[in-house]
Amino acid sequence: MTQRPGTPGSLPVGPSRPARAELRTAHGATPPILVALQSAILIVHLLAGMASAGTPSGGATVRVAVAANFTAAAREIAAAFEDATGDGALLSFGSTGQLYAQILQGAPFEVFLAADEMRPGLAEREGLAVPGSRRTYAVGRLVLFSAEAGRVTGPDALRDPGLRRIALANPALAPYGRAALEVARALGVEDILRDRQVIGQNVSQAHQFVRTGNAEVGFLALAQVVRSADGSRWLVPERLHGPIRQQAVLLEAGRQNPAAARFLDFLGSRAARKILRRHGYRAEPPAPHGPGGP
Repeated sequence: MTQRPGTPGSLPVGPSRPARAELRTAHGATPPILVALQSAILIVHLLAGMASAGTPSGGATVRVAVAANFTAAAREIAAAFEDATGDGALLSFGSTGQLYAQILQGAPFEVFLAADEMRPGLAEREGLAVPGSRRTYAVGRLVLFSAEAGRVTGPDALRDPGLRRIALANPALAPYGRAALEVARALGVEDILRDRQVIGQNVSQAHQFVRTGNAEVGFLALAQVVRSADGSRWLVPERLHGPIRQQAVLLEAGRQNPAAARFLDFLGSRAARKILRRHGYRAEPPAPHGPGGP
């Protein structure tokens, strides 16, 4: 697996940097000019990295934009893909909204692994993706997590008067953040969440906020903590929010790259589905069809 460490919009390889709040407007949104600047910087880094990355073992390389919640599973799937095919995957991580903005700006991704259904559908409608290539590769679960043992035993943890900060991913960019808002509405704790929320750029930054003590609890992807025995958690019932169907799509930039189609197909393989389950996702029954349609 080939990976670009430290590029904007990616999760750096190595020790985590301290979590910090991102620049926001008074309404809590990242300024559009900053989003555009981040996207332009990412594209430059991606192009520079691809010029020097080469290909593993003489195989081809596919450039994959990956939703942040899927980081660990994507790395493992990419390694299995390389073992099975000899092709490598160049992974870049970020929130689904950020990645889609970068695709709109011309980032040369060939496959898009989103954390929702909406952006891959938009990519198809906007002519950025190959029609008929979209499919659900994973269904995610939301969890309320604390690094402190015993703090979270159920939804009442959100009503604890001693609770100061609740971390969540930016709902405007990240489906797991949007699901967290739906849960708060369903439980009648919207005001509590609004007063105590700490917004992460993506669900990985929300996880950092909890791990570093910047928030006592956080709404995270189950995949981020499923293999961790520490802390305390409440697995949010799926009836409290819309399904977190994570869809993948072949982008137009990858139409002529056979490795891109192979990677997309590999997501539905038995090996990949086994990895999904291990990381706390479930897979929907495969609906095989080629990039040109059913």
